[in-house]
Amino acid sequence: MSEVSPAVRELRLVVTAEDYDKALRFYRDVLGLPERAAFSSPDGRVTILEAGRATLELTDPNHAAFIDEVEVGKRVAGHIRVAFEVDDSTATTARLAEAGAEVVAEPTRTPWNSLNSRLEAPGSLQLTLFTELDD
Repeated sequence: MSEVSPAVRELRLVVTAEDYDKALRFYRDVLGLPERAAFSSPDGRVTILEAGRATLELTDPNHAAFIDEVEVGKRVAGHIRVAFEVDDSTATTARLAEAGAEVVAEPTRTPWNSLNSRLEAPGSLQLTLFTELDD
């Protein structure tokens, strides 16, 4: 049986940030997403940042509310939220808060055994930072 190539090769989340420089510094320099490419023209600027392996997580409204309840204590996210797996969600949360993110919820242990925090980041994007915990 031959292996079929996936039809989709990359998931790219596009965030339009009113303060482009602040958002770029936050995601590239503070969170540490490596720069793949940057383009500038009279029509504007764009930077593409590597974010490791990407997945698309689809959830229904009930489960989205459950995730918000676990991570934050109430429903707060819009229809899009970005989650980053990091080595240390506590330290990364503190570092991103120092760089201007609003901490919505400090790291908390979840029922699925990860340590998750929630932030409002530049570009009005809600972030979950999570660290998988050992059993």
